[in-house]
Amino acid sequence: MTRDEFPGWHGTTIIGVKKDGEVVIAGDGQVSLGQTVIKGTARKVRRLSPGGFDVVAGFAGSTADAFTLLERLEAKLEATPGQLARASVELAKDWRTDKYLQKLEAMLIVTDGTELLIITGAGDVLEPEHNVAAIGSGGNYALAAARGMMDSDRNAETVARDAMAIASDICVYTNGNLTVEKISK
Repeated sequence: MTRDEFPGWHGTTIIGVKKDGEVVIAGDGQVSLGQTVIKGTARKVRRLSPGGFDVVAGFAGSTADAFTLLERLEAKLEATPGQLARASVELAKDWRTDKYLQKLEAMLIVTDGTELLIITGAGDVLEPEHNVAAIGSGGNYALAAARGMMDSDRNAETVARDAMAIASDICVYTNGNLTVEKISK
């Protein structure tokens, strides 16, 4: 089967919500191959503690690629403890310029409880507007839903969970089996 014939892996919606001093990253558990659900309980949100500083990361894209990037991010954080933005920029620079890393197909949302960032293979480190970030197949649905709830009295976790519920109702590559990690400063 050639790359053009391969139906492609789909799956994952990751959302990050920053509100009232806490940041939540939530991700669904679905992995699909073409039109078939391969797994419904994947865990795509992780807590890292490099150098004693907690960081939460969620990933969309190839799992092996994402784990490679998470390992690299952890190494960058160990070299610059407590400096998430700096470590993220260093990772993005490596990802953009290293011939091996350029082939990786994943995106990350990361937070240390203060900053909320999206890291892409195009060399981008983005701090989202409106304190909501979303990536993956259902990312735009979750993003729109969360932004509509940000002025409500819901806390960050409730906004993230409710936005993911809406995304899972709309996107066939997103399910309601969530992994949620909360961090506050």
